[in-house]
Amino acid sequence: MNDEGETDKESLAYSRPDFWTTTSNKQLNFVQHVKSLLKVHGRAAVVVPDNVLFEGGAGEIVRKKLLHECDVHTLLRLPTGIFYAQGVKANVLFFDRKPGAAKPWTKTLWVYDLRTNLHFTLKTKRMARVDLDEFVTCYQPSNRAKRKATWSESNPTGRWRPYELEELLSRDKLSLDLFWLRDESLEDSANLPDPQVLAEEIADDLRSALEQIEGVLADLQGRAQDSGA
Repeated sequence: MNDEGETDKESLAYSRPDFWTTTSNKQLNFVQHVKSLLKVHGRAAVVVPDNVLFEGGAGEIVRKKLLHECDVHTLLRLPTGIFYAQGVKANVLFFDRKPGAAKPWTKTLWVYDLRTNLHFTLKTKRMARVDLDEFVTCYQPSNRAKRKATWSESNPTGRWRPYELEELLSRDKLSLDLFWLRDESLEDSANLPDPQVLAEEIADDLRSALEQIEGVLADLQGRAQDSGA
């Protein structure tokens, strides 16, 4: 509740009998909602921000339940610079709902990193379908058993690799924020994007921040008008 005794929309927690846990995190609730809509053997691909992959508390509960009740088989780490909410890092989580079972349905989670050392913007360097070609080839939709990793100790730049369930369960808070490629921009300034790309990213960040501030102002003005009515 806020100072006016009204429920703050940002802190509103949804409690539903078909949800695994109650939380005010809209993204976690969205994942739970999608799972609840799926029929047994139904398939889903859900775009989620990074916090869904590593947040503790309710996040850990949702991930554990999802791995148990569904076959969470693929995670695509999306590059930054492809959404208007510029600061948000997103992923696509692929999973199939399964019937009830004592043991987790997820056995192996395959991860494709389309983010590290890749730079896109909404205007000057937009992501194109060709940028997804390798992922589509690796995905093997008709027979996932034929998947082959492109990453190995002898090929450390490969962007496609599997993680077994035991390894996932041993991670702190059952984090699915999985990455292994060396970020060259953190080590070598010569590998930074072109100045124009950096300027575009900064401008997009500022626009996104301004939109959020204007949204807050509009909300505050609306509350002031309601209280004065």
